[in-house]
Amino acid sequence: MPLFWKPYKSEVTNFIEQLKAQRPTLEAEQRAGRALLWDKAQDRAAQADFDEAKVPQQPYVYQTSGH
Repeated sequence: MPLFWKPYKSEVTNFIEQLKAQRPTLEAEQRAGRALLWDKAQDRAAQADFDEAKVPQQPYVYQTSGH
């Protein structure tokens, strides 16, 4: 190992670190956006109804059952 060895940091890592330094609230904004779109409570009764109502798909979808 050379005497003046520095650990490698990619350009992407440098960019992200610079972005986080410029906008310290970035991670909190990302969490708020995720909670807005994805982190939702699941209705287990409704999901059970959806699962129960599923109709099995035919092996070849475009063929009618009457041949």
